[in-house]
Amino acid sequence: MSLFAIVFLILGLGLVAWLSARAKAAAFAAPGRAAGGARAHSLPAYHGWYVALWALVPALIFLTVWSSVSGGLVTQAVLDSPAAASLPQLPMQRASILSEAQALAGGNLQVAFNPEAKALAPLYAEASNHYALIGGAAAMLLAFAGGAFAYSRVSPQFRARTRVERLVMGLLLIASLIAILTTLGIVLSLLFESLRFFSMVSPIEFLFGSSWSPQTAIRADQAGSSGAFGAIPLFWGTIFIGAIIAMIVAIPLGLMSAIYLTQYANPKVRAWMKPTLEMLAGVPTVVYGYFAALTIAPAIRDFAVTVGIPGASSESALAAGLVMGIMIIPFVSSMADDSINAVPDAMRDGSLAMGATKSETIKKVLVPAALPGVVGGVLLAVSRAIGETMIVVMAAGLAANLTANPFASVTTVTTQIVQLLTGDQEFDSAKTLAAFALGLVLFVVTLLLNIVALRVVKKYREAYD
Repeated sequence: MSLFAIVFLILGLGLVAWLSARAKAAAFAAPGRAAGGARAHSLPAYHGWYVALWALVPALIFLTVWSSVSGGLVTQAVLDSPAAASLPQLPMQRASILSEAQALAGGNLQVAFNPEAKALAPLYAEASNHYALIGGAAAMLLAFAGGAFAYSRVSPQFRARTRVERLVMGLLLIASLIAILTTLGIVLSLLFESLRFFSMVSPIEFLFGSSWSPQTAIRADQAGSSGAFGAIPLFWGTIFIGAIIAMIVAIPLGLMSAIYLTQYANPKVRAWMKPTLEMLAGVPTVVYGYFAALTIAPAIRDFAVTVGIPGASSESALAAGLVMGIMIIPFVSSMADDSINAVPDAMRDGSLAMGATKSETIKKVLVPAALPGVVGGVLLAVSRAIGETMIVVMAAGLAANLTANPFASVTTVTTQIVQLLTGDQEFDSAKTLAAFALGLVLFVVTLLLNIVALRVVKKYREAYD
């Protein structure tokens, strides 16, 4: 019996429980009255949900735990069989044969490369079916027992609505805690590995050094004296591409698009132009990377060569920044659009009544009034830009250069994180652990930008709600 079939049966049992409890609750008396004349506490639907949840939740929790435990039980059952006595003693070889036998038993592999795996595949299939039947039967019994217990409590005086609402509130609390604990786990993992890195490399050298060449310090005894982990070129490349070039493109185009759509565009034009503009946010970043590498970067290099600009590269900060700016135009435009629309009509009408033109009203009334929301959108767009990876990898290059020449190749923090964690490398080396230190810095900067943006937007909303 497959896991899908078991889940389907449990869901069917939950549906039966919901219908039975709802019918029992509806039969108490006339609508809203119990048999003895007392008013029923909860509607029939709440009784149905109470019984259905008792039938579903314990069974599904058990099934989740069983699915994680049964794999080990199946493997142990196969290893205890006489056919497993010929398996090699080396853990890697044994794990490879068992994995192949499991794939054969599950139908994911048609031909066996190891004879031992072919012999063990029927045992895997038999053990899997055996423990699947055990888990399915236990889950069904648990669902039936939970449903029967809850069904016996259905009565006019039973507070089913209160119990269901408490359970829903508990589920919402668990969902919130999962998000919080996930964030906490990310922070703690970054901190732990970053502290290991800073035990090898001075934080002063990392944060203020101007030389980045981690490939020269692979072993731990080389890290402290090599001077290879100065991250200033990475920080500058991230700011240069994401916060300067990209913003030079995104802020004017995004703000002017928002002004046109809110103040000048015909409603029919706005109806199709605004969704079309926001589609830019849904384009995969790898597509932007291809566009930057194959179209924008060669055009910029040819232009630089034509006008005689020295040091022009086929991978440049300008190419990556321009495409990144196009990518984040919807972020700036949407926030500016919402902010301008939120300005009270009385301010615009008052300006026009005083004799100001439409353009003067936009420049001196609407944009200044909407500026906090626009600034919040820009900060959110900056945090999005500095975390971008694919465009920089494909269009800006991998060279850690501390230069202000937009036609030169530079790199960013995210690109170096990819490079440091790619390939077969010793995880305890300073070179690999540097990726976590870079990730921690990027996390802190992005978090601060988001906090500032949210505070600015909150202040704006308090002013005009």
